Amino acid sequence: MRKLPNDLTIQKDNAKVAGQTFNNKLKQPIHESAKKHVTGEAIYIDDMPEWPNELHVATGKSTEAHADIVSINLEKVRAYPGVIDVIVQSDIPGEVDVSPVLSGDLLLAGDFVHYIGQPIFAVAATSFRAAKQAVELAEIEYKTREATLHPKESLARQEFVLPTHTITCGDVSAAMASAPRKIKSDLYIKGQEHFYLEGQISVATPTEDNGVVVYASSQHPAEVQKLVAKVLGVPVGQVLVEVRRMGGGFGGKESQAAVLGCMAAVLAIRNRRPVKYRMPRQDDMVQTGKRHDFWNSYEVGFSEEGEILSAEYDMVGKCGCTADLSDGVVDRAMFHADNAYFLPNARISGYRGKTHTVSNTAFRGFGGPKGVLLAETVVEEIACSVGKDALDIRKLNCYQDGKSKTPYGQEVDENVLLTLMEELEESSGYRARRSAIQAFNKQSPFVKKGLALTPVKFGISFTSKHLNQGGALVHIYTDGSVHVSHGGTEMGQGLYTKVAQIVAKTFGIDYQRVNVGSTRTDKVPNASPTAASAGTDLNGMAALDAAQTIKVRLQEFAMEHFGIAAEEFAIEDDTVFLAKETMSFPEFVKLAYMNRVSLSSTGFYKTPKIGYDRKAAKGRPFLYYANGAAVAEVVVDTFTGEYKVTQVDILHDVGASINSDIDIGQIEGAFVQGMGWLTSEELSWDEKGRITTNSPANYKIPTSADVPEKFNVKLFDRANSEESVYRSKAVGEPPLMLGISVWCALKDACAAMSDHTFSPPLSVPATPEAVFYSMQAAKEFSAGAVLNSEKSVKIL
Repeated sequence: MRKLPNDLTIQKDNAKVAGQTFNNKLKQPIHESAKKHVTGEAIYIDDMPEWPNELHVATGKSTEAHADIVSINLEKVRAYPGVIDVIVQSDIPGEVDVSPVLSGDLLLAGDFVHYIGQPIFAVAATSFRAAKQAVELAEIEYKTREATLHPKESLARQEFVLPTHTITCGDVSAAMASAPRKIKSDLYIKGQEHFYLEGQISVATPTEDNGVVVYASSQHPAEVQKLVAKVLGVPVGQVLVEVRRMGGGFGGKESQAAVLGCMAAVLAIRNRRPVKYRMPRQDDMVQTGKRHDFWNSYEVGFSEEGEILSAEYDMVGKCGCTADLSDGVVDRAMFHADNAYFLPNARISGYRGKTHTVSNTAFRGFGGPKGVLLAETVVEEIACSVGKDALDIRKLNCYQDGKSKTPYGQEVDENVLLTLMEELEESSGYRARRSAIQAFNKQSPFVKKGLALTPVKFGISFTSKHLNQGGALVHIYTDGSVHVSHGGTEMGQGLYTKVAQIVAKTFGIDYQRVNVGSTRTDKVPNASPTAASAGTDLNGMAALDAAQTIKVRLQEFAMEHFGIAAEEFAIEDDTVFLAKETMSFPEFVKLAYMNRVSLSSTGFYKTPKIGYDRKAAKGRPFLYYANGAAVAEVVVDTFTGEYKVTQVDILHDVGASINSDIDIGQIEGAFVQGMGWLTSEELSWDEKGRITTNSPANYKIPTSADVPEKFNVKLFDRANSEESVYRSKAVGEPPLMLGISVWCALKDACAAMSDHTFSPPLSVPATPEAVFYSMQAAKEFSAGAVLNSEKSVKIL
């Protein structure tokens, strides 16, 4: 009898199957749509052929940040050539609130407006040009009110969209009072525009019985389905939502993409015609939320050696005019204010600041980057205070045996951070480079170099427990081909490819046999959003569960039909082993079908072990942590503040990688996006609350020219200690925070102007102007000048 590999033995216990890993020494499949993306064959919603009677949507927007609507005259809008329909809030047949979780997000404004750009009415016309031109003819009169535009103002006025939450551990006051050294400061961290290449878009087509099919560019099809049903006033089952792919999402299509589907659906049902709502880039940048700005103030007590003894953090998120997803965003910022460092005594308070600006929303990292940046800022300032290399302070305070409990009470069981940091320190030549840079800076008055090694510890799971579930549907057809549907959405991150690999490996068949279909709400209902880096964890495990169910049926059939023992059955490399006999997979599947074996199954997975007690502010919000570290080196012109990132070395923990090529691509992309947030992507508003960075002409995302000259990425070779799918780890969000190494390296270069005796404030983002002012502050300090407090505020 042929001896079978252990990983081909059927196990109904998915945890045991999940404990196996992929053999990444074999050739891996490329992204399932890679060639389509390159050739232009990939079909996005705007590529779909238009119906002959299709209508196009544009909205009329508020020009005031906070005001009553006194009067509105839309007669000229209705009369414009090509206009078929115009609606206001009272024309919505069902509910007007399209909030993802709580309330307040209105499809169309009623008697009040709460930010500049808020939709007041919508136009459906025979062309987008006609709709866009018609909305400009509206006559609207306002009575303005005082507007709150900055999170500092919301804190001072105690204006919040949700209650404040606080996490504490230890005796903060006593530890702070007895600490030999203290720092107290603040840091304003600006947000970031998602700038997905495919903008927000939906197409709705009416069906019988007031139903509707919505083609959406959304990370959360089930939410689009639910909200469309709400605004139409019909049962959820009468709405079908389909998502094949998105041209990027980054969190911007988690909650706010639903608005477009809702608006298109209302107009489609009213007019019994297909309706497309595509936001042009400028409307998109005005009407949709961003990464939250945060104002963080902090006081930290530490020893003469630099060990953190006590920390008090106040974190105020700029939420906008409604809650949207801000509760989870601010929570995750608080959960990551420790980053990689043990805080024995801490108080972390998160404020949900209300401002009369567009409601900010999810963005890759979901608040975590604001907490991690705060932690790294503190380390940089401690290092400067005690006269040590910042890496030594990081290693001293790093989570390790005996220092492994987070402020919210979760144990950091997998103590790999210190090992990972030390491995990168060695492989990148950090110490030799540090010495060389110090020597260079001493003899170079006009050009300075900076170097920083920063870690990240990022929790993986939705912090809302109920979202940690995934579903899938798997069919085997009689020719041996396999079709998979699951609740996750593909936005370029390679989720479909990984799920296909998981199903192929579970069955023991060739990857090419597996096709992953569009995400549809009639195939997998009530699915969670593809977010929180949990797409593969949830949907991959659900697909594995479905495949395992079918494979057990096939094994039971083989045992009965061929009279063999369980251990004599296996499927490997498209071949079915039946004791001494073999069959091809298609032959065996056809035989099973002829003997009435079900070749279809649903699958389901819910994340174990997690649970956070909000009242006690303690618990386990995450199943596990993904870890990583990056070394960034920069060179800066002291006359202009212009700089170049010359080298980046990354070591990142993805567990046992399912597809290392895709994982490395995600790490590279996330790093560059994080670097863009911290360097060039500056969001700005004027004094009335109008966003002034509203197009590619005045908002600078990174380009290929900004990618580091030397960019080395390596995977940390260690399987996940938790029972994730094939022992892999999430990869989407954590590497974004490795971009913080660039900001810290710039801060290091600025501090070189004072020979590291002073840690000058550095704005976020660190534009060349901000770097120039930071260097000037260090230069003045070095010369013995006393910084003017007003000027310091401007630099901050």
